[in-house]
Amino acid sequence: MSSPFAFDFTVDKAAKTVTITREFDADLSLVWQAFTNAELLDQWLPPRPMKAKTKYQDFRVGGKRFYAMISPTGQERWALQQYTTITPKTHFSMHNAFADKEENLELPGSEWNHLFSQQNGTTTVRIAIYNESLERMESILEGFT
Repeated sequence: MSSPFAFDFTVDKAAKTVTITREFDADLSLVWQAFTNAELLDQWLPPRPMKAKTKYQDFRVGGKRFYAMISPTGQERWALQQYTTITPKTHFSMHNAFADKEENLELPGSEWNHLFSQQNGTTTVRIAIYNESLERMESILEGFT
């Protein structure tokens, strides 16, 4: 990415992968917190006019985050994330799947790999999302739009 604070969104349907790269004018520690703290995630993660609420989060390998995206009409779309690897302030990965409000998973899910780096005061986050099916990827893309 050539300009500071750029955003790149790439879809590779053949590989069933979405890659998002974003630069932030912020310290790596602050950006890491924004991506790993449920209270902060609930503030910025949902696309407007949606809201988010986290029922619980245990940010550790094997831990989970269970949360809902809530529409303006109050419709809830739940998801369960299970953290599979964590290297503080560098990388974390998780399996993400939609679920009902009792945590029953709607499979297939997707694998999310987050990479963090900092250079000259700019923090870059690269998220690669591999989907187990093309249909799953398309449902995620609907949420991104």
